[in-house]
Amino acid sequence: MRVLFVNHFPLTGSGSGVYTANLAKGLVRRENEVMIVFPENRAEYEQYDKISLQPVFFTNQEKIEGVQQSNMNIPCFTTHPRSTFNFRDMTEEQRREYDEMFYKAISQAIREFKPDVVHAQHIWTLAGIAARCCRENNIPMVATCHGTDIMGILDERKRGENWGTAWAREAVEYASSIVTISKDSNQLLEEVLPATKGKTKWIRNGVDMSVFSKDDDIRKKEVLQSLGIEEDYEKIVSFVGKLTDFKGVDVLIRAASMYEKDNENVLTLIAGDGELREQLEGQVESLGLRNVKFLGNRPQETLKKIYNIADCSCVPSRREPFGLVAIEAMACGAPVVATNEGGLPDFVTEDVGRLVDVEDAEGLANMVTKILKGEIAFDRSAISDKMRRLYSQDALMSEFIASYTQAIQQSKNHRDSSDGFGIDD
Repeated sequence: MRVLFVNHFPLTGSGSGVYTANLAKGLVRRENEVMIVFPENRAEYEQYDKISLQPVFFTNQEKIEGVQQSNMNIPCFTTHPRSTFNFRDMTEEQRREYDEMFYKAISQAIREFKPDVVHAQHIWTLAGIAARCCRENNIPMVATCHGTDIMGILDERKRGENWGTAWAREAVEYASSIVTISKDSNQLLEEVLPATKGKTKWIRNGVDMSVFSKDDDIRKKEVLQSLGIEEDYEKIVSFVGKLTDFKGVDVLIRAASMYEKDNENVLTLIAGDGELREQLEGQVESLGLRNVKFLGNRPQETLKKIYNIADCSCVPSRREPFGLVAIEAMACGAPVVATNEGGLPDFVTEDVGRLVDVEDAEGLANMVTKILKGEIAFDRSAISDKMRRLYSQDALMSEFIASYTQAIQQSKNHRDSSDGFGIDD
């Protein structure tokens, strides 16, 4: 099978990027062929064995020689480690340019790669452009709703706009099926876009276990020194994710001001970047916190080490469509303290972590303190084994392949019974 992926974001630094890369690697391991169309703003970017990459180049104050490059940075729903430029801030001219760039790139990929099926990420602008390209070339399409796309639609409605939502409707109408990443996301999508009812299919997010796993050879002191931290700490609390409002990092920092009082030798590591970094660093300073360290965006191999040395990992999101970082942490054996909302309650159960209320800094601090003091104990090997059994990307590949096969068969049946496949303009 030949599968073409299309994504709004680079393949690192965002949940959907990691999701796409993980799926692509899983398909290749099963001897399928894969190409990915995605935005990029660097001349050098991650490469993957046996996966064809077709970047669409934007700018981040770096001139990339020999390629056609947009003058704008990569548009985001919220933020990305390499861009804080939001879709809502685009001019009409920039929107037209964005549409044209990806229409051209996707059409070219379809002509040259000749995919059996296209898998588009995010039910918003790009999925609609992909749907139009697929329709024109009689190629079936599957789409995934990641949650931030719903945020984009709802934000547009508040502002009385329709650009991305119009593309979303085209994607929904054309797609054979729409994968959702959690029960909560599935329900919300059907409420926001009722036309998705009957097309949605909940498939759990998977983690690349070749990267994220429990490793007893990882040493805390060596990891901290590699991060530029020379002091010794008895306990480690970690956070990994974008530094944006819905991730709730400010709540974690308020919690840290409480659990530091009961645990003087605890270090809080915040890995990630985004539009709120300066504000969050100011919050740490104003609270007089000595043991909260901002690490910036880090590669997956470093995140694996951070998870392995963490006594617990926190996901304090105000709304989290799924929470892949929680699965990554638990794959490395770290128990997770997460908010009781979105997709997190689907898998953060009492054998692997604890749930607290959104905005409840005191509740978060109390739960972290109980774990650090051993009042709540976890079997780290059992946590890792459970994630491998239920959330390994390889374990979930059959569900995605079944969706692709169904889309291809529906396309064939439609072509056999009519003059064409698709929808009217």
